[in-house]
Amino acid sequence: MKIAVCVKQVPDSWAEKKMSADGRLDRAGVDAVLNDLDEYAVEAALKLVEASSPTGEAGEGSGHTITVISMGPERASEALRKALSMGVDDAILVSDEALAGSDALATSKVLAEVIRKGGFDLVICGTESTDARMSVVPAMLAERLNFAQLTFAGSVAVSGSTVSISRQTEFGVEEMKADFPVVVSVVEKINEPRYPSFKGIMASKKKPLITQSLGEIGLTASEVGSSAAWSSVKDALPRPARGAGIKVVDDGTGGDQLVSFLAERKLI
Repeated sequence: MKIAVCVKQVPDSWAEKKMSADGRLDRAGVDAVLNDLDEYAVEAALKLVEASSPTGEAGEGSGHTITVISMGPERASEALRKALSMGVDDAILVSDEALAGSDALATSKVLAEVIRKGGFDLVICGTESTDARMSVVPAMLAERLNFAQLTFAGSVAVSGSTVSISRQTEFGVEEMKADFPVVVSVVEKINEPRYPSFKGIMASKKKPLITQSLGEIGLTASEVGSSAAWSSVKDALPRPARGAGIKVVDDGTGGDQLVSFLAERKLI
């Protein structure tokens, strides 16, 4: 079983985010980390391999491989090293100056080319990135690759060449399955991502991390970047300052005041 996990380096979730004059997120002045929601995808892949491995462990000897794939500047290799230290086997970074300003469509095109050439059976993604919050790349990948698509998985299992998931919806839990090749997106409740061990961190420095340009994956600059983007940010406003709260003084009518407050905001 060959598993690909698509990840992204994003600004730290706790950092104050700003938009630059060209409508892009200013990434230079903040700490960059592996997207939180992608860590659940990495962990899901590791657990699948451990469950299928004769030794109960991921890595060499398991008979399965996990490759993390990302698109971004050279700096994004730091996020890939984090995934490698968690236990995946190798990593591929597509990095090219022409990629600057790419939207989700271009991102999915780049990732799909790498996945297609890699011959993967299973592709696992987080639901979305914490910088864009679009939640569309997994579906775009499935369409471009002509893979089956299983989304918002709260659990995932593999038996032979069949992938099964449980999906929480507003109507209950749906059980879904599909045969390889499959794209799966997982929600944050699926697991608790492991912390890299010291051994894992040291081992990650020796694991393959391949950087490829657009030309090496078979794409041209005209197909990506801001000039080819189908969407762009035209305007952005800073988050408004938090307003003062409302203090309820219980003079015997506290319960009524609380009910009125909730009803005004249509919370009850």
